[in-house]
Amino acid sequence: MLLKDSSSGHLVEVMNLVELLNPFEARTQVQFQYGEEAHQPEYVRKDHLCFPSGEALPRCWLDSHYRDPELRRH
Repeated sequence: MLLKDSSSGHLVEVMNLVELLNPFEARTQVQFQYGEEAHQPEYVRKDHLCFPSGEALPRCWLDSHYRDPELRRH
């Protein structure tokens, strides 16, 4: 899956989708996709990533407590 690093604007390829989708993981392994040479995979914070369109990642991928307010109402 390709995402964008919001600080640099470079595309990154997500190496592990399980890490990306797990809200208990703050970082995920990516490989930057710019220039002619292949870059080494590295870990980046998920809150520094967005979709190539600029849209933020879903909250359920970032915040393990995203449903807490719903649970307190019941």
